Amino acid sequence: MRTIITLNMNPAIDKSTTTEHVIAERKLYCGPASYEPGGGGVNVSRAIKKLGGGSLLVYPAGGMPGKMLNELLEQEGIDQLLLPIKGFTRENLIVLEGTTGRQFRFGMQGPKLERDEWEHCLLELSNANPAPDYLVASGSLPLGVPSDFYARVARIGKKMGAKVIIDTAGDALAHALQEGVYLIKPNVREFRELAGNDIKEESQIIEAAQSMVRAGQCEVMVISLGAAGALLVSENIVEHIVPPTVPISSKVGAGDSMVAGIVLSLSRGKELREAALYGIAAGSAAVMTPGTELCRKEDTERLYAKMISSN
Repeated sequence: MRTIITLNMNPAIDKSTTTEHVIAERKLYCGPASYEPGGGGVNVSRAIKKLGGGSLLVYPAGGMPGKMLNELLEQEGIDQLLLPIKGFTRENLIVLEGTTGRQFRFGMQGPKLERDEWEHCLLELSNANPAPDYLVASGSLPLGVPSDFYARVARIGKKMGAKVIIDTAGDALAHALQEGVYLIKPNVREFRELAGNDIKEESQIIEAAQSMVRAGQCEVMVISLGAAGALLVSENIVEHIVPPTVPISSKVGAGDSMVAGIVLSLSRGKELREAALYGIAAGSAAVMTPGTELCRKEDTERLYAKMISSN
């Protein structure tokens, strides 16, 4: 199997709890709290593990939350490289309102990284031994990190011969596309911000995506359409892939599970379309699980088999 490195520059501790009602200016009494590792690249590595694969997770972390994150990842058996920073790793809060089933998600701002701290992350990637076959950079950038950071990551990855996968949004994604990457996975909103908010119809989305592929900005684009599946666009493939209908419990981690399924499948030698199907199956499996839980292997395999038989 080919090797995978995931990078998460702004990881988190996800704290989940429940309360009967969310009411402003009231003291809210909550149920027991659960703690899980969070953040794009963190969840990609965790989902890869759940699907029976392995990866090396690289991330900066600091303070007691950073230590807790390291311990939680160790408990899950995630291979990791923690790069110490002065700031404190962020903590997110997810609250489920019992009376309505609504989920409230509070994403906290991450620490500000010093120049030597984010440069250290790039250096560690450059010195990776063995060099990865796939390099996945996922999640937002913390304060202090330049918006062209993922473009620098892409440059390093391509120099090592890795296929670079970027899952982020805004200026960070735009800069990465200027450098050129292997695959991106925006949702529709993120894609419209990238290509122009006047793009609304599926045919317009496909045309804009093909234009980016032809321009060399990326080789593959998987545009997430939520419950409607995803658009797979490459030089030779344009396809709207519709997943089986599944019961929705929580949408947290669905995109990260999709990326995990795609990269793991590619690393196992699967063709692009098969990898996309497996990734979409993993994303669909993730929405079936409660809270911040990611995809389950048995659900993913079952949905994938169903999609293969109907596609």
